[in-house]
Amino acid sequence: MAKLNCIKAVLAEQEKTGKWLAEQVGKSACTVSKWCSNSVQPDLNTLDQIANLLDVNIKDLLVDK
Repeated sequence: MAKLNCIKAVLAEQEKTGKWLAEQVGKSACTVSKWCSNSVQPDLNTLDQIANLLDVNIKDLLVDK
């Protein structure tokens, strides 16, 4: 599967966990784990919510092709 997002890297840079993100966006830790491993992608509304929570531009969560 293609690497489409950088959620895992941004969480690591900010010393935040997938569990923390799951609690903030109201999703299961399993779902966030799938986002971090790029096996599933969050929808655009959720990606925007993640960007706001992490105080980054949404583009910072996407892999530049």
